[in-house]
Amino acid sequence: MPTGKIIKSLSGFYYVQSEGNVFPCKGRGNFRKKKITPLVGDNVEFDIDENEEGYILEIHKRKNEFVRPPIANIDQAIIVASVVEPDFKPLLLDRFLVLIESKSLQPVIVFTKTDLLDDEIKQEIEQYKKDYEALGYQVVMGSSKIEHSLEEVSTFLEDKTSVIAGQSGVGKSSMLNALEPNLHLETNQISKSLGRGKHTTRHVELIEMYGGLVADTPGFSALEFQDLELDELPDCFPELREFGEECKFRGCLHNKEPKCAVKQAVEDGDIPRFRYEDYLHFLHEIQNRKPRY
Repeated sequence: MPTGKIIKSLSGFYYVQSEGNVFPCKGRGNFRKKKITPLVGDNVEFDIDENEEGYILEIHKRKNEFVRPPIANIDQAIIVASVVEPDFKPLLLDRFLVLIESKSLQPVIVFTKTDLLDDEIKQEIEQYKKDYEALGYQVVMGSSKIEHSLEEVSTFLEDKTSVIAGQSGVGKSSMLNALEPNLHLETNQISKSLGRGKHTTRHVELIEMYGGLVADTPGFSALEFQDLELDELPDCFPELREFGEECKFRGCLHNKEPKCAVKQAVEDGDIPRFRYEDYLHFLHEIQNRKPRY
């Protein structure tokens, strides 16, 4: 039985790459009965019948999966955040980082449109870069017009299956077009009234690039923590994981508890205050979310 990887899902067909060829396949009939949905990134077994029609027969065990976007077996997430048009929002970047950390993925942060920065904002963005690097994150100051920054991004792609994530309009498709000019991915201008781009990417597809596979995913305007439990949130912040070990009480949520090492680290300047405030924002969001039935 041949094996392969689903690299695209479109109009009811799953396109399976195997030994240099791509086969359009349909899902096995009992997948629906078992409520199993094949995802881009799935490693599968498939068959081709006498009519040259392909059918996915089995999906191998996934090491991870996302609902938004629907994709599986990702090694790392490259989170794209624009510094202008739309303006940089640490809260949004931290929201992406929490979701990526909750899946135990390695994040890489790419600041885009840095060629549009004035000196004052550039200094502010460089401080954010230092703050995130101090937390252990890889950060690239990128622009689709600056060649050396693209080379830096490309070094992260080799031998990895990467998902490109970020708000609409931050330059994900522009960055991929600059990395691989033959892609011709659609890009749109930013809406001046809304401060965000249109959703130019309409489906998830894995693209071969620099010795790896890259997924250009639909842009996000809202990211919810529906699957994240309250006690899991601190583990999604590396600095809270580190200082939280010194808290007096096990299971400390670093909010109103006494003798909290995390709160002390914020006061001492060892944890950036904006990161702690974002953590509290997410903590309250999870505490107040409506239960699912």
